[in-house]
Amino acid sequence: MRDITETMTFTTEEIRRENIKAVLREVSEALEERGYNSVNQIAGYLISNDPAYISSHRNARNLIQRIERYEIIEELVRAYLEK
Repeated sequence: MRDITETMTFTTEEIRRENIKAVLREVSEALEERGYNSVNQIAGYLISNDPAYISSHRNARNLIQRIERYEIIEELVRAYLEK
């Protein structure tokens, strides 16, 4: 069991990566709730830069636009290669 009083350190890179993952999860859930295929919709957005691919449901469109597309793509490639 880990000592919960122990100080934990995070790099800004770790925080940025976790933020991207959280936004992608949130956007994916919102798209699925609206009946969309989230993978197709997010890929369409990343390829075209057209925000219309992302529903405004649960503020998903605004969330994903807060992150640069190249950062999302970098994180997706990194996650794919790490597995």
